[in-house]
Amino acid sequence: MKKSNLFLSLFFTVALLLTSCSDDDDNAIITPEVEAPQTYSFERDGNSTVSYSGQTTRIMMGNELDDALKNTSKTETDLLSMYAHQEGDNDFSDADLNASDKSLRSKTAASRDYFSANTTDAQAIKNQFDNWISAQVIEVFPNWNTTAAPGQAGQIQEAGGGSVRYVNAKGLEYNQAVLKSLIGAVMTDQMLNNYLSVSVLDEANNVENNNNDITEDGKNYTTMEHKWDEAFGYLYGTDNQLNPELGQDSFLNKYLARVENDSDFEGIADEIYNAFKLGRAAIVAKDYSLRDQQAEIIKERVSEIIGIRAVYYLEQGKNVIANDKGAAFHDLSEGIGFIYSLQFTRNNDTEAPYFSKAEVDAMLDTLLEGNGFWDVSEETLEELASQIAARFNFTLEQAGS
Repeated sequence: MKKSNLFLSLFFTVALLLTSCSDDDDNAIITPEVEAPQTYSFERDGNSTVSYSGQTTRIMMGNELDDALKNTSKTETDLLSMYAHQEGDNDFSDADLNASDKSLRSKTAASRDYFSANTTDAQAIKNQFDNWISAQVIEVFPNWNTTAAPGQAGQIQEAGGGSVRYVNAKGLEYNQAVLKSLIGAVMTDQMLNNYLSVSVLDEANNVENNNNDITEDGKNYTTMEHKWDEAFGYLYGTDNQLNPELGQDSFLNKYLARVENDSDFEGIADEIYNAFKLGRAAIVAKDYSLRDQQAEIIKERVSEIIGIRAVYYLEQGKNVIANDKGAAFHDLSEGIGFIYSLQFTRNNDTEAPYFSKAEVDAMLDTLLEGNGFWDVSEETLEELASQIAARFNFTLEQAGS
């Protein structure tokens, strides 16, 4: 998704177009059309108005947590503290992250639309992450050099001398469950159900202030502009905002790249980036209907990324589980995370996730019952993949390859 004009800054223009005319030119009706800039660059008085440092910080915290979950010298307290970081604590190798008042846990299942009135589910989801992280230390680390077997945590190697995977007694890699589930519980939920929500964008006097170009105290952006940028940051926070290359983190940015590289979905990356640009330009132009149209495009396409990858990993696991359990367990562990993330997607027709928490929990129970991945059948994996694909605008064949 490279952009040719890397050096361009803000340009959005408002062109006055004749939309209807009578015989008398004096009665012509004109309406403005908003054009997106070529890059995600916006300025006021010669200074950038784009800011999403908090999102970059959380993505970087997640990248370090990813590494730490595979480091057997880490204690349960170490890992839980990285997830629920407190300002000033020495949890990370990056001093700036340690100084930050941000954390991943505080934004887990914390969107306005889905969880402000649903604190029970929000707490249950946070607890699930705590439990997975703790179990990595309690169950997997002590068995790091043990050969995994049904009912026995340990290591299992992919066929042909491939990668060694470290799994629990059911074959699940907790680190993969944590990282892929954060894609939904933090990045997707905050983007789609919080910062792109009308309830957040138009909260209090945001519309009036944006109409009058009233910026936040000491800042160069209006609150509405900033909320939109924060949504942008959860996807592009460690990428180049003017020329996104993708694959620049372990979260949504990485898997947008994977989906874009599938010929069945080529073009999704440009569609999302262009919607972010045009929606932001619409905010500057005070065209909130256009803004919301672009938000709906982003919600649909980002939700599809979650669904596509859930199906992909179920199908990949199904294809090799008979002959390469190491590879299959890795695929299915990633699949668990993307299935868990389905409850944070956004269906524009229903204003609800494509799959409820109850439906997601039922799918996880099916995958992990008994000895879990050691026992799961190819038929079960196919049924779950088909169930997910049927909710989205793609086929099993498109997403599974």
